[in-house]
Amino acid sequence: MYKVTPNPPEPETDPKKLQEATDRALDYYLKPEQNKPRNKQPSDPLFTVVDGIDTESLLANLSETLASADAMINDLAFDLEGSRRQVALGILQLIELSGLLANRMLDNVNPQH
Repeated sequence: MYKVTPNPPEPETDPKKLQEATDRALDYYLKPEQNKPRNKQPSDPLFTVVDGIDTESLLANLSETLASADAMINDLAFDLEGSRRQVALGILQLIELSGLLANRMLDNVNPQH
C-alpha cells in the first residue's frame, strides 16, 4: 500500500508557536539571568548544613563522623613510629573526647529509658 507523505513532512504546529518556543529555549540558555533572584550563598564554605535540622539529628551525625575519624586515625597511628605516632595518638584522644561529649549531649537531648 502506498501512502502519500510530503518530504519533508509538514509541521503540524503553528510556526508562530514554534518560533516562540525556540526563542524561549534560546533565551533560557544563552541570556544571563536577570529576573530570577538568587539565594545569596556564602562564598567561603564548601560544605553547609541545611537549615531546620533538629538537634538530635545533628548530634547523631556528629557522633558517627567522630567514630569514623577515630577508626581512621587509629589505623594510621599503629602504622607510624616515633613522634608521628605520638601526634596521631594525640589526635585520637581529641577525637575520643569529642565523641564522648557529643554522645553525652545526644543523651541529654534524647534520654534512653
